[in-house]
Amino acid sequence: MSKRVLIVDDDPAQRRILEETVKRFGFETRTAASGDQTLQILEGADKSAISLVLLDLVMPGTDGMRVLERVGRQPGMPPVMVLTAHGSIDAAIAAMRAGAVDFVVKPASPERLEVSIRSALKIEALAGEISRIRKRAEGTLTFGDLIVRAESMQRVIALGKRAAASNIPVLIEGESGVGKEMIARAIQGESERRAKPFVTVNCGAIPENLVESILFGHEKGSFTGAVDKRIGKFQEADGGTLFLDEVGELPLEAQVKLLRALQDGEIDPVGAKQPVKVNFRLISATNRDMIQLVKDGRFREDLYYRLNVFPIYVPPLRERLVDVPELAGHFLARFAAEEGKRVSGFTETALRLLMAYTWPGNVRQLENAVFRAVVLADGPLLDVAEFPQIAAQVEGFDVEPPPVPPEPAKRPAYTGPALLGAEDRIPHTVEVRSGDRGGALGIPAVTESGEIRPLEAIEADMIRLALGRYRGHMTEVARRLGIGRSTLYRKMQEYGLEPRT
Repeated sequence: MSKRVLIVDDDPAQRRILEETVKRFGFETRTAASGDQTLQILEGADKSAISLVLLDLVMPGTDGMRVLERVGRQPGMPPVMVLTAHGSIDAAIAAMRAGAVDFVVKPASPERLEVSIRSALKIEALAGEISRIRKRAEGTLTFGDLIVRAESMQRVIALGKRAAASNIPVLIEGESGVGKEMIARAIQGESERRAKPFVTVNCGAIPENLVESILFGHEKGSFTGAVDKRIGKFQEADGGTLFLDEVGELPLEAQVKLLRALQDGEIDPVGAKQPVKVNFRLISATNRDMIQLVKDGRFREDLYYRLNVFPIYVPPLRERLVDVPELAGHFLARFAAEEGKRVSGFTETALRLLMAYTWPGNVRQLENAVFRAVVLADGPLLDVAEFPQIAAQVEGFDVEPPPVPPEPAKRPAYTGPALLGAEDRIPHTVEVRSGDRGGALGIPAVTESGEIRPLEAIEADMIRLALGRYRGHMTEVARRLGIGRSTLYRKMQEYGLEPRT
């Protein structure tokens, strides 16, 4: 999906010119003829569809500055580029202070306009990524920070917001890699427990003999190796949220204690003499069929119904391909910054490829594919060639293999004794052809004792050889040696050489 640019100008001719120009850059467009119409769009439900605003400053009624003052600093607003025919330093400073990201004087060349638009979008994407990382670390990530466009994900967000308004246990279901943890973090970020601890436990990665110790903690000396007291994940999450990922992998013995923690709000650390009260919000996630696990006797039925009070199903990426371009752009901004690459977007062909693939690994696979593509990229846009593994599985997207490098020469160009391990198989001199004379002249590369000669000695011999070969013609000697005449005279003085007649 192409990014959409909102063009605001009261002059119909200017609007049409800008609209056609921006379309040639590969963006979708929407137009507005006044400041009031612009505010209706940016403060309405269509705001999320706008990626950038090109705003004329001088308009009748509500002008560009009033629009900027009203929405320029609001969170979640698209970046605003100011366009005006009355360019001045004061106007530029005022616009930037009001929240504009760039100031362009009309008439602007298409090249200048394209560079400004792409730079603003890149900066905005990177700023959004930094904001998400910070909010995730602080425990304040909200559903507004998630990148979703598909209708199926709107229901997920609606259910998540309902769950955030209470302390009800939530079970998030979905395939591996769909983003279940991000949904869990957004639930906490919009609940009363925002900015409180968010403790993640991957139940499938805990050794079975350490499950109780890790989840519930232990007292010093409670078992062999327990040299110190340790609080468990439940106590770490006290006051915040405990996220049990892959909860279907939890051993049966630990399921009993988890059930008690949910029922009574208290846990029994290993070796403790009395239970410990804990206050936590439990969110679980699984990619397994929990009903089948219950039927197979691998998961307690009573615990399942305790966890499955408020189920949320996250659809796989292949069922919401409309999210792929936005997600890919989000990953591109992050990895381009991390790798120091000047990569700003995708070609149309690459986007069609990403939209045509089924993504069995879901969002995690898309993230890794973009990471690899950024590392491979040599140009400003990612093309099909940067996604060879994906293109090989989608019909109609063939990637030509890179040209096979020529086989190395059977004998090296330089056969002197500097080749390690070959001293016993090569001559002790470097052969130099004498051209039209047909003979050969040699400069010793090693001493008679087999030691490598100093470079200065070899260089002196080379100069001496050139002086004799070209009969002391200094200009020709310098040209053949690839040095200047002044350098040649200086080296001759250093080595005590005299010009030959």
